Amino acid sequence: MLHEPSLSLPGFAPALPVCDGTMHLILFVLFAGLCLAGAINLLLQSHPINSALSLIVVMTSLAVLYLLLGAEFLAAAQVIVYAGAIMVLFTFVVMLLNAGREERTLGSRVARAVGFPAVVTILGVLATVILRAQGLGSASLHDGITSTEELSAVLFTKLLLPFEVTSVLILIAILGAVALARHGDGERMDGK
Repeated sequence: MLHEPSLSLPGFAPALPVCDGTMHLILFVLFAGLCLAGAINLLLQSHPINSALSLIVVMTSLAVLYLLLGAEFLAAAQVIVYAGAIMVLFTFVVMLLNAGREERTLGSRVARAVGFPAVVTILGVLATVILRAQGLGSASLHDGITSTEELSAVLFTKLLLPFEVTSVLILIAILGAVALARHGDGERMDGK
């Protein structure tokens, strides 16, 4: 094993090690695995609140993956909008509707007979496309990066109307969920 001579002089700080991307790879594998585990747990849970908590894990892991890719604005939006606001809305609606545990069924034989081969076929096609693609990994972080300032200027000038229409639609959906939940409670009280 060869040792490189130290280029640091007495009284000076040693040179920083060269960044080889190992930490990025470790963090990517860790949070990608956490994201997949949360998604699988989301599907396997029978209680809706536990599923919503698993979805929060998935959204937060995706935010970290965006951060590793250098998309700071997208990571912040992921945490604020999806892991924050949308998941609070989901849990609010689930608690408001008082959803209980999901009933487990074995599923139909047709779904198993068609579903599993279809999933294997789709995964095989995706794997073939990915393995045969030319130029994978040739993207650079320095090409075409848009700053947060430029993105926010476009969002709040050219795209202001769709942004506000979306917020009004979300508000209408919340009010509709509350109205449906209250209407359901009134029927139960009248039936007693």
